[in-house]
Amino acid sequence: MAETNFEDKVIFIRRTAKTYKGGRRFRFGAMVVIGDRNGRVGVGLGKAKEVPLAVQKGQYIARRNLIEVPIEEPGTVPHEVLGEHGSSRVMLKPAGAGTGVIAGSVPRAIVELAGYQNLLTKELGSRNQTNVAYAVMNGLEQLRTFREAKMEREAAR
Repeated sequence: MAETNFEDKVIFIRRTAKTYKGGRRFRFGAMVVIGDRNGRVGVGLGKAKEVPLAVQKGQYIARRNLIEVPIEEPGTVPHEVLGEHGSSRVMLKPAGAGTGVIAGSVPRAIVELAGYQNLLTKELGSRNQTNVAYAVMNGLEQLRTFREAKMEREAAR
């Protein structure tokens, strides 16, 4: 498989602290999304004692979790879908040409790196960034083209 050029984007960096006898020790978590803007996208959460290492781990984990998504003609999703993770739900809805990506910061980063240009999204339930990111990925995994859905129905008979 030929290596394509992936872009990456850091969605957020979270700092956590644990108190020891000598003081606080900080650790960092970085949520990273990678994609080729051509139907392949992945999300990863890396944790480390320093920010650059956390981002690097996030990129590595995102690369391992890559999925392929279908892109319909005006650069949109083939059908409406509801992705869920924890108590977060994200609705992804097809949009006409010229609409653009109408989404919150987390879903926007993911769907743009996946390659969608026209899309409507709505975050429902919890707005926790980690869960929203995983809910978007869950929604993207559920997408099927008309041809794939038809083949699945015929196979089920």
